[in-house]
Amino acid sequence: MKLILVCCMLLSFCVFSQQDIVAKQYFKNGDFEKALISYKKLHENSPTNTIYIKALADTHIQLKQYTEAELLLKHAIDRMKFPSFYVELGYNFELQDKHQEANENYEKAIESLNENPSYVYSVARQFQEHSLLDLAIRSYEKAMILNDTFDFSMQLSQIYGEQGNIEKMFVNYVDFIEKNPIYINEIKRIFSDFINENPNNENNTILRKTILRKIQQNPELIWNELLSWLFSQQKEFNKAFAQEKAIYNRLPESLNRMSELASIATSEKDFETAASVYNYIIETSQDTDTKLKAHFHLLQFKTDLASEKDYKDIQSDYLKLFETYGSQSQTLKLQIAYGHFLAFNLHEINEAESVLKQSLNQKITDNQIAEVKLELADILVLQEKFNEALIFYTQIQRSLKNSPISQEARFRVAKTSYYKGDFKWAESQLNILKQSTTQLIANDALELKLLISDNKYEDSTQTALKLYAKADLLAYQNKPKEAIVVLDSILQNHNSEPIAEQALYKQAQLFESQKAYDKAEHNYQLLITNHIEGLLADDAYFALAELYNRKLNLPEKAKPLYEHIIFNFADSIYFVESRAQFRILRGDSLNQ
Repeated sequence: MKLILVCCMLLSFCVFSQQDIVAKQYFKNGDFEKALISYKKLHENSPTNTIYIKALADTHIQLKQYTEAELLLKHAIDRMKFPSFYVELGYNFELQDKHQEANENYEKAIESLNENPSYVYSVARQFQEHSLLDLAIRSYEKAMILNDTFDFSMQLSQIYGEQGNIEKMFVNYVDFIEKNPIYINEIKRIFSDFINENPNNENNTILRKTILRKIQQNPELIWNELLSWLFSQQKEFNKAFAQEKAIYNRLPESLNRMSELASIATSEKDFETAASVYNYIIETSQDTDTKLKAHFHLLQFKTDLASEKDYKDIQSDYLKLFETYGSQSQTLKLQIAYGHFLAFNLHEINEAESVLKQSLNQKITDNQIAEVKLELADILVLQEKFNEALIFYTQIQRSLKNSPISQEARFRVAKTSYYKGDFKWAESQLNILKQSTTQLIANDALELKLLISDNKYEDSTQTALKLYAKADLLAYQNKPKEAIVVLDSILQNHNSEPIAEQALYKQAQLFESQKAYDKAEHNYQLLITNHIEGLLADDAYFALAELYNRKLNLPEKAKPLYEHIIFNFADSIYFVESRAQFRILRGDSLNQ
Protein backbone atom coordinates (compact mmCIF):
# COMPACT_ATOMS: atom_id res chain seq x y z
CA MET A 1 0.00 0.00 0.00
CA LYS A 2 2.81 2.38 0.97
CA LEU A 3 4.64 1.56 -2.26
CA ILE A 4 1.54 2.37 -4.32
CA LEU A 5 1.15 5.68 -2.47
CA VAL A 6 4.80 6.62 -3.06
CA CYS A 7 4.49 5.73 -6.75
CA CYS A 8 1.38 7.88 -7.09
CA MET A 9 3.11 10.79 -5.42
CA LEU A 10 6.12 10.46 -7.69
CA LEU A 11 3.89 10.26 -10.78
CA SER A 12 1.99 13.34 -9.64
CA PHE A 13 5.25 15.22 -9.09
CA CYS A 14 6.55 14.26 -12.53
CA VAL A 15 3.33 15.42 -14.23
CA PHE A 16 3.45 18.66 -12.25
CA SER A 17 7.09 19.29 -13.23
CA GLN A 18 6.28 18.59 -16.87
CA GLN A 19 3.42 21.13 -16.80
CA ASP A 20 5.81 23.71 -15.33
CA ILE A 21 8.33 23.12 -18.15
CA VAL A 22 5.60 23.34 -20.80
CA ALA A 23 4.22 26.59 -19.35
CA LYS A 24 7.68 28.20 -19.32
CA GLN A 25 8.30 27.15 -22.91
CA TYR A 26 4.95 28.58 -24.07
CA PHE A 27 5.76 31.88 -22.34
CA LYS A 28 9.28 31.95 -23.75
CA ASN A 29 7.95 31.36 -27.27
CA GLY A 30 5.38 34.15 -26.90
CA ASP A 31 2.45 31.73 -26.99
CA PHE A 32 0.76 33.48 -24.06
CA GLU A 33 -2.73 32.01 -24.52
CA LYS A 34 -1.40 28.50 -24.02
CA ALA A 35 0.89 29.68 -21.23
CA LEU A 36 -2.15 31.17 -19.48
CA ILE A 37 -4.00 27.84 -19.52
CA SER A 38 -0.93 26.00 -18.18
CA TYR A 39 -0.23 28.51 -15.41
CA LYS A 40 -3.88 28.57 -14.34
CA LYS A 41 -3.72 24.78 -13.83
CA LEU A 42 -0.45 25.08 -11.90
CA HIS A 43 -1.89 27.87 -9.74
CA GLU A 44 -5.04 25.86 -9.00
CA ASN A 45 -2.92 22.89 -7.87
CA SER A 46 -0.58 25.10 -5.80
CA PRO A 47 -2.45 28.34 -4.94
CA THR A 48 0.21 29.66 -2.51
CA ASN A 49 3.16 29.13 -4.84
CA THR A 50 4.51 32.67 -5.35
CA ILE A 51 6.38 31.67 -8.52
CA TYR A 52 3.16 30.57 -10.23
CA ILE A 53 1.25 33.62 -9.01
CA LYS A 54 3.88 35.92 -10.49
CA ALA A 55 4.08 33.91 -13.72
CA LEU A 56 0.31 33.95 -14.09
CA ALA A 57 0.22 37.71 -13.45
CA ASP A 58 3.00 38.24 -16.02
CA THR A 59 1.04 36.21 -18.56
CA HIS A 60 -2.14 38.26 -17.97
CA ILE A 61 -0.05 41.42 -18.41
CA GLN A 62 1.44 40.13 -21.68
CA LEU A 63 -2.11 39.57 -22.92
CA LYS A 64 -3.04 43.08 -21.66
CA GLN A 65 -5.53 41.52 -19.24
CA TYR A 66 -4.71 44.15 -16.63
CA THR A 67 -7.89 43.72 -14.59
CA GLU A 68 -7.32 39.96 -14.22
CA ALA A 69 -3.70 40.57 -13.20
CA GLU A 70 -4.81 43.20 -10.65
CA LEU A 71 -7.43 40.90 -9.06
CA LEU A 72 -4.94 38.01 -8.90
CA LEU A 73 -2.24 40.12 -7.22
CA LYS A 74 -4.62 41.82 -4.76
CA HIS A 75 -6.01 38.43 -3.76
CA ALA A 76 -2.45 37.11 -3.27
CA ILE A 77 -1.51 40.18 -1.14
CA ASP A 78 -4.55 39.62 1.07
CA ARG A 79 -3.67 35.96 1.60
CA MET A 80 0.10 36.08 2.18
CA LYS A 81 3.00 38.30 3.19
CA PHE A 82 4.98 38.71 -0.04
CA PRO A 83 5.66 42.45 -0.56
CA SER A 84 7.17 42.07 -4.03
CA PHE A 85 3.58 41.57 -5.25
CA TYR A 86 3.12 45.30 -4.54
CA VAL A 87 5.85 45.92 -7.13
CA GLU A 88 4.04 43.70 -9.64
CA LEU A 89 0.74 45.43 -8.91
CA GLY A 90 2.36 48.84 -9.28
CA TYR A 91 3.92 47.82 -12.59
CA ASN A 92 0.51 46.61 -13.78
CA PHE A 93 -0.88 50.09 -13.05
CA GLU A 94 2.19 51.70 -14.70
CA LEU A 95 1.41 49.94 -17.97
CA GLN A 96 -2.06 51.48 -17.88
CA ASP A 97 -0.59 54.97 -17.26
CA LYS A 98 -2.11 54.99 -13.76
CA HIS A 99 1.01 56.51 -12.23
CA GLN A 100 -0.47 57.52 -8.89
CA GLU A 101 -1.71 53.96 -8.16
CA ALA A 102 1.62 52.60 -9.39
CA ASN A 103 3.63 54.84 -7.05
CA GLU A 104 1.38 54.03 -4.09
CA ASN A 105 2.08 50.34 -4.50
CA TYR A 106 5.81 50.89 -5.05
CA GLU A 107 5.92 52.82 -1.75
CA LYS A 108 4.03 50.03 0.03
CA ALA A 109 6.70 47.59 -1.17
CA ILE A 110 9.48 49.80 0.21
CA GLU A 111 7.60 50.45 3.48
CA SER A 112 7.34 46.70 4.03
CA LEU A 113 11.07 46.73 4.76
CA ASN A 114 10.31 48.49 8.07
CA GLU A 115 8.54 45.32 9.19
CA ASN A 116 11.23 42.96 7.87
CA PRO A 117 14.39 44.25 6.10
CA SER A 118 14.90 40.79 4.56
CA TYR A 119 12.00 41.49 2.19
CA VAL A 120 14.53 43.57 0.27
CA TYR A 121 15.82 40.50 -1.58
CA SER A 122 12.56 39.96 -3.45
CA VAL A 123 11.42 43.61 -3.54
CA ALA A 124 14.63 45.06 -4.96
CA ARG A 125 15.03 42.21 -7.42
CA GLN A 126 11.50 42.85 -8.68
CA PHE A 127 12.23 46.56 -9.14
CA GLN A 128 15.36 45.62 -11.12
CA GLU A 129 13.43 43.19 -13.27
CA HIS A 130 11.18 46.04 -14.39
CA SER A 131 14.14 48.46 -14.78
CA LEU A 132 12.89 50.59 -11.88
CA LEU A 133 16.48 51.11 -10.84
CA ASP A 134 16.09 54.19 -8.63
CA LEU A 135 13.50 52.33 -6.56
CA ALA A 136 15.79 49.30 -6.33
CA ILE A 137 18.55 51.59 -5.03
CA ARG A 138 16.18 53.06 -2.43
CA SER A 139 15.24 49.54 -1.30
CA TYR A 140 18.82 48.39 -0.89
CA GLU A 141 19.90 51.58 0.89
CA LYS A 142 16.94 51.47 3.25
CA ALA A 143 17.56 47.80 4.11
CA MET A 144 21.20 48.57 4.96
CA ILE A 145 20.09 51.38 7.30
CA LEU A 146 17.57 49.11 9.01
CA ASN A 147 20.02 46.22 9.34
CA ASP A 148 23.69 47.19 9.55
CA THR A 149 24.79 43.60 8.84
CA PHE A 150 23.47 43.89 5.28
CA ASP A 151 25.89 44.87 2.54
CA PHE A 152 24.44 45.38 -0.92
CA SER A 153 27.47 47.13 -2.41
CA MET A 154 27.70 44.59 -5.24
CA GLN A 155 24.03 44.93 -6.17
CA LEU A 156 24.17 48.73 -5.99
CA SER A 157 27.34 48.79 -8.08
CA GLN A 158 25.66 46.69 -10.75
CA ILE A 159 22.69 49.05 -10.84
CA TYR A 160 24.92 52.12 -11.07
CA GLY A 161 26.66 50.46 -14.01
CA GLU A 162 23.31 49.82 -15.71
CA GLN A 163 22.40 53.48 -15.17
CA GLY A 164 25.69 54.64 -16.67
CA ASN A 165 26.77 56.18 -13.35
CA ILE A 166 30.29 54.86 -13.75
CA GLU A 167 31.97 56.83 -10.97
CA LYS A 168 29.45 55.71 -8.36
CA MET A 169 29.75 52.15 -9.63
CA PHE A 170 33.55 52.16 -9.29
CA VAL A 171 33.38 53.75 -5.82
CA ASN A 172 30.94 51.11 -4.59
CA TYR A 173 32.92 48.21 -6.00
CA VAL A 174 36.15 49.57 -4.52
CA ASP A 175 34.45 50.02 -1.13
CA PHE A 176 33.28 46.42 -1.39
CA ILE A 177 36.83 45.20 -2.11
CA GLU A 178 38.06 47.05 0.97
CA LYS A 179 35.74 44.96 3.15
CA ASN A 180 35.97 41.77 1.05
CA PRO A 181 39.46 41.57 -0.53
CA ILE A 182 38.99 37.93 -1.55
CA TYR A 183 36.64 39.14 -4.32
CA ILE A 184 39.27 41.30 -6.02
CA ASN A 185 39.67 39.02 -9.05
CA GLU A 186 35.91 38.87 -9.58
CA ILE A 187 35.75 42.68 -9.43
CA LYS A 188 38.62 42.95 -11.90
CA ARG A 189 36.61 40.88 -14.38
CA ILE A 190 33.69 43.26 -13.94
CA PHE A 191 35.92 46.33 -14.36
CA SER A 192 37.36 44.91 -17.58
CA ASP A 193 33.93 45.38 -19.22
CA PHE A 194 34.07 49.12 -18.54
CA ILE A 195 37.68 50.03 -19.38
CA ASN A 196 39.93 49.58 -22.38
CA GLU A 197 43.58 49.91 -23.39
CA ASN A 198 43.37 53.69 -23.74
CA PRO A 199 44.68 55.40 -20.56
CA ASN A 200 42.80 58.57 -21.57
CA ASN A 201 39.47 56.79 -21.83
CA GLU A 202 37.03 58.49 -19.44
CA ASN A 203 36.21 55.30 -17.54
CA ASN A 204 39.90 54.45 -17.11
CA THR A 205 40.52 57.91 -15.72
CA ILE A 206 37.62 57.62 -13.25
CA LEU A 207 38.81 54.23 -12.00
CA ARG A 208 42.40 55.42 -11.62
CA LYS A 209 41.31 58.45 -9.58
CA THR A 210 39.03 56.27 -7.44
CA ILE A 211 41.92 53.93 -6.58
CA LEU A 212 44.33 56.82 -5.94
CA ARG A 213 41.87 58.33 -3.47
CA LYS A 214 41.81 55.02 -1.63
CA ILE A 215 45.62 54.92 -1.51
CA GLN A 216 45.61 58.38 0.09
CA GLN A 217 42.92 57.44 2.61
CA ASN A 218 44.11 53.95 3.44
CA PRO A 219 47.46 52.92 1.89
CA GLU A 220 46.85 49.16 1.75
CA LEU A 221 48.66 46.90 -0.71
CA ILE A 222 45.39 45.87 -2.33
CA TRP A 223 45.15 49.33 -3.94
CA ASN A 224 48.66 48.99 -5.40
CA GLU A 225 47.61 45.61 -6.76
CA LEU A 226 44.47 47.06 -8.33
CA LEU A 227 46.38 50.01 -9.78
CA SER A 228 49.03 47.66 -11.19
CA TRP A 229 46.25 45.64 -12.83
CA LEU A 230 44.73 48.80 -14.34
CA PHE A 231 48.09 49.90 -15.75
CA SER A 232 48.59 46.43 -17.23
CA GLN A 233 45.17 46.61 -18.94
CA GLN A 234 46.31 49.93 -20.40
CA LYS A 235 49.58 48.28 -21.48
CA GLU A 236 51.50 50.79 -19.35
CA PHE A 237 53.73 48.10 -17.96
CA ASN A 238 56.38 50.50 -16.70
CA LYS A 239 53.77 52.07 -14.41
CA ALA A 240 52.55 48.65 -13.33
CA PHE A 241 56.18 47.81 -12.51
CA ALA A 242 56.38 50.81 -10.17
CA GLN A 243 53.32 49.51 -8.29
CA GLU A 244 54.74 46.00 -8.11
CA LYS A 245 57.95 47.36 -6.60
CA ALA A 246 55.87 49.14 -3.96
CA ILE A 247 54.15 45.83 -3.18
CA TYR A 248 57.44 43.92 -3.06
CA ASN A 249 59.04 46.43 -0.68
CA ARG A 250 56.32 45.65 1.87
CA LEU A 251 55.71 42.02 0.91
CA PRO A 252 58.98 40.36 -0.26
CA GLU A 253 57.29 37.01 -0.92
CA SER A 254 55.33 38.64 -3.77
CA LEU A 255 58.18 38.39 -6.29
CA ASN A 256 56.24 35.88 -8.38
CA ARG A 257 53.94 38.78 -9.31
CA MET A 258 56.96 40.44 -10.93
CA SER A 259 57.52 37.35 -13.08
CA GLU A 260 53.90 37.42 -14.24
CA LEU A 261 54.21 41.11 -15.14
CA ALA A 262 57.41 40.48 -17.10
CA SER A 263 55.74 37.63 -18.98
CA ILE A 264 52.75 39.81 -19.92
CA ALA A 265 55.01 42.69 -20.97
CA THR A 266 57.01 40.30 -23.16
CA SER A 267 53.88 38.93 -24.84
CA GLU A 268 52.80 42.53 -25.55
CA LYS A 269 56.23 43.34 -27.02
CA ASP A 270 57.20 45.81 -24.28
CA PHE A 271 60.67 44.35 -24.08
CA GLU A 272 62.18 47.38 -22.37
CA THR A 273 59.92 47.03 -19.34
CA ALA A 274 60.22 43.23 -19.39
CA ALA A 275 64.01 43.56 -19.29
CA SER A 276 63.80 46.01 -16.38
CA VAL A 277 61.55 43.63 -14.44
CA TYR A 278 63.72 40.56 -15.07
CA ASN A 279 66.86 42.49 -14.09
CA TYR A 280 65.11 43.62 -10.91
CA ILE A 281 64.24 40.00 -10.09
CA ILE A 282 67.84 38.96 -10.69
CA GLU A 283 69.12 41.72 -8.41
CA THR A 284 66.67 41.22 -5.56
CA SER A 285 65.76 37.52 -5.42
CA GLN A 286 67.54 35.26 -2.96
CA ASP A 287 66.27 32.12 -4.71
CA THR A 288 68.58 30.62 -7.35
CA ASP A 289 65.78 29.00 -9.37
CA THR A 290 63.94 32.34 -9.57
CA LYS A 291 67.11 34.10 -10.73
CA LEU A 292 67.80 31.43 -13.36
CA LYS A 293 64.24 31.63 -14.74
CA ALA A 294 64.63 35.40 -15.06
CA HIS A 295 67.97 34.98 -16.85
CA PHE A 296 66.39 32.42 -19.19
CA HIS A 297 63.50 34.66 -20.21
CA LEU A 298 65.77 37.68 -20.55
CA LEU A 299 68.08 35.82 -22.92
CA GLN A 300 65.14 34.47 -24.93
CA PHE A 301 63.79 37.82 -26.02
CA LYS A 302 67.26 39.36 -26.22
CA THR A 303 68.01 36.71 -28.84
CA ASP A 304 64.74 37.35 -30.67
CA LEU A 305 65.52 41.08 -30.88
CA ALA A 306 69.23 40.78 -31.59
CA SER A 307 71.03 41.19 -34.89
CA GLU A 308 74.01 39.00 -35.79
CA LYS A 309 76.49 41.53 -34.37
CA ASP A 310 74.93 41.03 -30.92
CA TYR A 311 75.21 37.24 -30.90
CA LYS A 312 78.68 37.10 -29.36
CA ASP A 313 77.52 39.22 -26.42
CA ILE A 314 74.59 36.87 -25.87
CA GLN A 315 76.92 33.88 -26.03
CA SER A 316 79.10 35.56 -23.41
CA ASP A 317 76.05 36.00 -21.17
CA TYR A 318 75.31 32.27 -21.37
CA LEU A 319 78.90 31.32 -20.57
CA LYS A 320 79.01 33.67 -17.56
CA LEU A 321 75.86 32.04 -16.19
CA PHE A 322 77.37 28.55 -16.52
CA GLU A 323 80.53 29.81 -14.87
CA THR A 324 78.48 31.18 -11.95
CA TYR A 325 75.90 28.41 -11.53
CA GLY A 326 77.57 25.45 -13.20
CA SER A 327 76.29 22.99 -15.78
CA GLN A 328 73.98 20.77 -13.74
CA SER A 329 70.30 19.89 -13.55
CA GLN A 330 69.37 23.27 -12.07
CA THR A 331 70.61 25.04 -15.20
CA LEU A 332 69.35 22.43 -17.69
CA LYS A 333 66.80 24.76 -19.26
CA LEU A 334 69.58 27.27 -19.93
CA GLN A 335 71.80 24.54 -21.37
CA ILE A 336 69.08 23.51 -23.82
CA ALA A 337 68.47 27.15 -24.75
CA TYR A 338 72.20 27.65 -25.27
CA GLY A 339 72.37 24.58 -27.53
CA HIS A 340 69.49 25.99 -29.58
CA PHE A 341 71.20 29.39 -29.76
CA LEU A 342 74.47 27.85 -30.94
CA ALA A 343 72.75 25.86 -33.67
CA PHE A 344 70.05 28.19 -34.94
CA ASN A 345 71.71 31.58 -34.45
CA LEU A 346 75.48 31.06 -34.51
CA HIS A 347 75.21 27.98 -36.80
CA GLU A 348 77.83 26.19 -34.66
CA ILE A 349 76.22 22.77 -35.04
CA ASN A 350 79.01 20.63 -33.62
CA GLU A 351 79.37 22.80 -30.54
CA ALA A 352 75.60 22.76 -29.99
CA GLU A 353 75.47 18.95 -30.16
CA SER A 354 78.46 18.70 -27.82
CA VAL A 355 76.78 20.92 -25.20
CA LEU A 356 73.55 18.95 -25.34
CA LYS A 357 75.22 15.54 -25.23
CA GLN A 358 77.13 16.64 -22.14
CA SER A 359 73.79 17.54 -20.60
CA LEU A 360 72.64 13.94 -21.08
CA ASN A 361 75.52 12.77 -18.86
CA GLN A 362 74.20 14.74 -15.89
CA LYS A 363 71.85 13.37 -13.20
CA ILE A 364 68.56 14.36 -14.77
CA THR A 365 65.06 12.87 -14.90
CA ASP A 366 63.55 10.92 -17.80
CA ASN A 367 61.46 13.95 -18.69
CA GLN A 368 64.55 16.17 -18.75
CA ILE A 369 66.36 13.61 -20.92
CA ALA A 370 63.46 13.82 -23.36
CA GLU A 371 63.71 17.62 -23.43
CA VAL A 372 67.41 17.41 -24.35
CA LYS A 373 66.75 14.77 -27.03
CA LEU A 374 63.96 16.93 -28.44
CA GLU A 375 66.44 19.76 -28.98
CA LEU A 376 69.04 17.39 -30.45
CA ALA A 377 66.42 16.12 -32.89
CA ASP A 378 65.49 19.69 -33.83
CA ILE A 379 69.14 20.35 -34.66
CA LEU A 380 69.18 17.27 -36.89
CA VAL A 381 66.15 18.68 -38.74
CA LEU A 382 68.04 21.96 -39.05
CA GLN A 383 70.76 20.00 -40.88
CA GLU A 384 68.08 18.16 -42.92
CA LYS A 385 69.12 14.85 -41.36
CA PHE A 386 65.49 13.88 -41.25
CA ASN A 387 65.77 10.13 -40.67
CA GLU A 388 68.12 10.56 -37.71
CA ALA A 389 65.79 13.19 -36.23
CA LEU A 390 62.84 10.83 -36.59
CA ILE A 391 64.67 8.19 -34.55
CA PHE A 392 65.14 10.64 -31.67
CA TYR A 393 61.52 11.81 -31.77
CA THR A 394 60.28 8.21 -31.83
CA GLN A 395 62.46 7.32 -28.82
CA ILE A 396 60.83 10.13 -26.86
CA GLN A 397 57.34 8.98 -27.87
CA ARG A 398 58.02 5.43 -26.69
CA SER A 399 59.80 6.33 -23.45
CA LEU A 400 57.13 8.72 -22.17
CA LYS A 401 53.87 7.53 -23.71
CA ASN A 402 50.83 9.85 -23.55
CA SER A 403 52.78 12.64 -21.84
CA PRO A 404 52.74 16.20 -23.22
CA ILE A 405 56.34 15.89 -24.37
CA SER A 406 55.46 12.60 -26.13
CA GLN A 407 52.67 14.38 -28.01
CA GLU A 408 55.07 17.20 -28.88
CA ALA A 409 57.52 14.61 -30.25
CA ARG A 410 54.74 13.04 -32.36
CA PHE A 411 53.89 16.47 -33.79
CA ARG A 412 57.54 16.99 -34.70
CA VAL A 413 57.57 13.57 -36.38
CA ALA A 414 54.67 14.82 -38.51
CA LYS A 415 56.40 18.16 -39.19
CA THR A 416 59.67 16.45 -40.12
CA SER A 417 57.86 14.04 -42.46
CA TYR A 418 56.16 17.06 -44.02
CA TYR A 419 59.52 18.81 -44.51
CA LYS A 420 60.92 15.76 -46.32
CA GLY A 421 57.82 15.48 -48.52
CA ASP A 422 56.34 12.36 -46.91
CA PHE A 423 52.87 13.88 -46.70
CA LYS A 424 51.02 10.58 -46.24
CA TRP A 425 52.91 9.65 -43.05
CA ALA A 426 52.68 13.23 -41.79
CA GLU A 427 48.90 13.13 -42.18
CA SER A 428 48.60 9.83 -40.31
CA GLN A 429 50.42 11.33 -37.31
CA LEU A 430 48.41 14.55 -37.47
CA ASN A 431 45.12 12.64 -37.46
CA ILE A 432 46.12 11.16 -34.10
CA LEU A 433 47.21 14.54 -32.71
CA LYS A 434 43.92 16.26 -33.54
CA GLN A 435 42.62 14.63 -30.36
CA SER A 436 45.62 15.78 -28.31
CA THR A 437 44.92 16.79 -24.73
CA THR A 438 47.30 19.70 -25.27
CA GLN A 439 45.15 22.27 -27.08
CA LEU A 440 48.09 24.11 -28.66
CA ILE A 441 49.41 20.89 -30.21
CA ALA A 442 45.91 19.92 -31.36
CA ASN A 443 45.48 23.30 -33.06
CA ASP A 444 48.90 23.15 -34.73
CA ALA A 445 48.20 19.59 -35.88
CA LEU A 446 44.87 20.57 -37.40
CA GLU A 447 46.41 23.56 -39.17
CA LEU A 448 49.18 21.47 -40.74
CA LYS A 449 46.76 18.68 -41.69
CA LEU A 450 44.49 21.14 -43.49
CA LEU A 451 47.48 22.59 -45.34
CA ILE A 452 48.45 19.13 -46.59
CA SER A 453 44.97 17.80 -47.35
CA ASP A 454 43.87 20.99 -49.14
CA ASN A 455 46.87 20.97 -51.48
CA LYS A 456 48.15 17.43 -52.00
CA TYR A 457 45.74 16.53 -54.80
CA GLU A 458 46.42 19.44 -57.13
CA ASP A 459 48.95 17.46 -59.15
CA SER A 460 50.44 13.98 -58.93
CA THR A 461 53.96 15.29 -58.24
CA GLN A 462 52.78 17.65 -55.47
CA THR A 463 55.37 20.16 -56.68
CA ALA A 464 53.80 23.27 -55.15
CA LEU A 465 53.26 21.61 -51.77
CA LYS A 466 56.86 20.39 -51.72
CA LEU A 467 58.05 23.91 -52.51
CA TYR A 468 55.93 25.30 -49.70
CA ALA A 469 57.33 22.71 -47.28
CA LYS A 470 60.82 23.75 -48.41
CA ALA A 471 60.02 27.40 -47.67
CA ASP A 472 58.64 26.36 -44.29
CA LEU A 473 61.87 24.49 -43.56
CA LEU A 474 64.00 27.49 -44.56
CA ALA A 475 62.00 29.69 -42.20
CA TYR A 476 62.56 27.08 -39.46
CA GLN A 477 66.29 27.16 -40.27
CA ASN A 478 66.25 30.93 -39.64
CA LYS A 479 66.75 31.69 -43.35
CA PRO A 480 63.86 34.08 -44.04
CA LYS A 481 65.33 35.61 -47.20
CA GLU A 482 65.79 32.22 -48.84
CA ALA A 483 62.26 31.21 -47.78
CA ILE A 484 60.84 34.36 -49.39
CA VAL A 485 62.54 33.44 -52.70
CA VAL A 486 61.02 29.94 -52.69
CA LEU A 487 57.57 31.38 -51.94
CA ASP A 488 58.05 33.76 -54.89
CA SER A 489 58.55 30.69 -57.09
CA ILE A 490 55.20 29.29 -55.92
CA LEU A 491 53.43 32.59 -56.58
CA GLN A 492 54.91 32.84 -60.07
CA ASN A 493 54.41 29.24 -61.20
CA HIS A 494 51.43 27.99 -59.16
CA ASN A 495 49.38 31.14 -58.76
CA SER A 496 46.10 29.46 -59.74
CA GLU A 497 46.44 26.70 -57.14
CA PRO A 498 44.97 26.91 -53.60
CA ILE A 499 48.45 26.95 -52.04
CA ALA A 500 49.05 30.43 -53.48
CA GLU A 501 46.88 31.80 -50.70
CA GLN A 502 49.08 30.12 -48.07
CA ALA A 503 52.21 31.31 -49.84
CA LEU A 504 51.06 34.93 -49.86
CA TYR A 505 50.27 34.84 -46.16
CA LYS A 506 53.47 33.04 -45.17
CA GLN A 507 55.54 35.45 -47.23
CA ALA A 508 53.79 38.45 -45.68
CA GLN A 509 54.68 37.18 -42.21
CA LEU A 510 58.30 36.76 -43.25
CA PHE A 511 58.32 40.28 -44.70
CA GLU A 512 57.08 41.56 -41.35
CA SER A 513 59.87 39.71 -39.53
CA GLN A 514 62.33 41.47 -41.85
CA LYS A 515 60.61 44.84 -41.22
CA ALA A 516 59.69 45.03 -44.93
CA TYR A 517 56.29 46.40 -43.98
CA ASP A 518 55.40 47.77 -47.43
CA LYS A 519 55.83 44.32 -48.96
CA ALA A 520 53.87 42.67 -46.16
CA GLU A 521 51.07 45.22 -46.72
CA HIS A 522 51.05 44.42 -50.44
CA ASN A 523 50.66 40.68 -49.78
CA TYR A 524 47.83 41.16 -47.30
CA GLN A 525 46.05 43.42 -49.78
CA LEU A 526 46.39 40.77 -52.48
CA LEU A 527 44.90 38.19 -50.13
CA ILE A 528 41.94 40.45 -49.36
CA THR A 529 41.39 41.27 -53.03
CA ASN A 530 41.97 37.88 -54.68
CA HIS A 531 41.10 35.38 -51.93
CA ILE A 532 38.16 36.99 -50.16
CA GLU A 533 36.41 33.59 -49.88
CA GLY A 534 39.59 31.79 -48.84
CA LEU A 535 40.40 30.17 -45.51
CA LEU A 536 42.87 32.91 -44.63
CA ALA A 537 40.62 35.89 -45.34
CA ASP A 538 40.07 36.77 -41.68
CA ASP A 539 43.78 36.18 -40.97
CA ALA A 540 44.68 38.65 -43.71
CA TYR A 541 42.25 41.31 -42.53
CA PHE A 542 43.44 41.01 -38.95
CA ALA A 543 47.14 40.90 -39.84
CA LEU A 544 46.81 44.01 -42.02
CA ALA A 545 44.83 45.81 -39.31
CA GLU A 546 47.53 44.97 -36.76
CA LEU A 547 50.24 46.08 -39.17
CA TYR A 548 48.57 49.48 -39.62
CA ASN A 549 47.68 49.85 -35.95
CA ARG A 550 50.84 48.66 -34.22
CA LYS A 551 53.68 48.90 -36.73
CA LEU A 552 52.85 51.72 -39.14
CA ASN A 553 50.87 53.94 -36.72
CA LEU A 554 47.98 54.31 -39.17
CA PRO A 555 44.96 53.69 -36.91
CA GLU A 556 42.46 55.18 -39.36
CA LYS A 557 43.43 52.53 -41.89
CA ALA A 558 43.21 49.80 -39.24
CA LYS A 559 39.74 50.73 -38.01
CA PRO A 560 37.67 49.66 -41.07
CA LEU A 561 39.59 46.37 -41.21
CA TYR A 562 38.73 45.54 -37.58
CA GLU A 563 35.14 46.56 -38.33
CA HIS A 564 35.02 44.25 -41.35
CA ILE A 565 35.99 41.28 -39.15
CA ILE A 566 33.26 42.19 -36.63
CA PHE A 567 30.51 42.20 -39.27
CA ASN A 568 31.75 39.47 -41.60
CA PHE A 569 33.70 36.98 -39.46
CA ALA A 570 31.69 36.56 -36.27
CA ASP A 571 33.12 33.07 -35.70
CA SER A 572 36.74 34.11 -36.25
CA ILE A 573 39.35 33.68 -33.50
CA TYR A 574 40.14 37.36 -34.11
CA PHE A 575 36.58 38.57 -33.44
CA VAL A 576 36.99 39.50 -29.76
CA GLU A 577 40.30 41.31 -30.22
CA SER A 578 39.04 43.08 -33.36
CA ARG A 579 35.97 44.33 -31.51
CA ALA A 580 38.13 45.58 -28.63
CA GLN A 581 40.58 47.39 -30.94
CA PHE A 582 37.77 48.86 -33.04
CA ARG A 583 36.05 50.28 -29.97
CA ILE A 584 39.33 51.77 -28.75
CA LEU A 585 40.04 53.40 -32.12
CA ARG A 586 36.47 54.68 -32.29
CA GLY A 587 36.85 56.17 -28.82
CA ASP A 588 34.02 54.26 -27.15
CA SER A 589 33.61 54.88 -23.42
CA LEU A 590 32.57 51.23 -22.83
CA ASN A 591 29.70 52.03 -20.49
CA GLN A 592 27.80 48.95 -21.53
